[in-house]
Amino acid sequence: MTDETDADAHAADSPASDAESEDPNDEAGYHVEAAPEDVADAVLLPGNPERVDKITALWDGHEEVARHREYRTATGSYDGAPISVTSTGIGSPSAAIAVEELARVGVDTFIRVGSCGAIQPEMAVGDLVITTGAVRQEGTSDEYVREDYPASADGEVVSALVAAAERLGHDYHTGVTMSADSFYAGQGRPGFEGFEAAGSDELVAELRDANVKNIEMEASAILTIANVYGLRAGAVCSVYANRVTGEFRTEGESRAAETASLAVKLLARMDEAKREAGADRWHAGLSL
Repeated sequence: MTDETDADAHAADSPASDAESEDPNDEAGYHVEAAPEDVADAVLLPGNPERVDKITALWDGHEEVARHREYRTATGSYDGAPISVTSTGIGSPSAAIAVEELARVGVDTFIRVGSCGAIQPEMAVGDLVITTGAVRQEGTSDEYVREDYPASADGEVVSALVAAAERLGHDYHTGVTMSADSFYAGQGRPGFEGFEAAGSDELVAELRDANVKNIEMEASAILTIANVYGLRAGAVCSVYANRVTGEFRTEGESRAAETASLAVKLLARMDEAKREAGADRWHAGLSL
């Protein structure tokens, strides 16, 4: 009797057992709160929740389907193509959660739509940067795969983004992006009271010499995780600042959104061309 009473008391004071504890895997939309019927196969990923309205304003129509914390999701169509958007907040940890939970409800294509700082002198504020690959200077992707695994954009997504920018007449650049974990020290900016992290004074110059085009905070994690899971991903960012010339303006946001939305339409046509040709990958020999 004593043993039984002690056991009951111990159970009452102990944390829940593994079987009873919180398990986010039980719910596909634990943070994003989107169900399979809520989202299209392709989702745009801006950081700022306020960008959702600016993106959906370009569409044929839309409906907000979920809103929780930094994650705001809307679904609609662009030129007849089904499309969704989910804001991710700032940084790779929250962006990774969005990719994880959207993948679990059937999303297979992700396009980051954001802003960035350019580090090549010829790049103007308002230009677009279409990422072909990324320097993984964030820690989130390291928790998925070894550090020398490349963060590469999907070729079909890159092709669709380039075709979209060309058709819309937007100035753009393609190349390697660096994704940082912090806005200040991790991007070579002074911190509080002028604090400078070790090597920060040389960071931008070293990246520029390596032909890196821009700096932002989410692309490399999105690309890496998508690749690990066999999904398509890419990124297009508008240049808000040129770190070499010192120019800064919040310009080009709608161009990035329009380019990404048209890219989703073109990806749908690519997929149809693949089906008709019996091809596994879209290539330049298949018509858009």
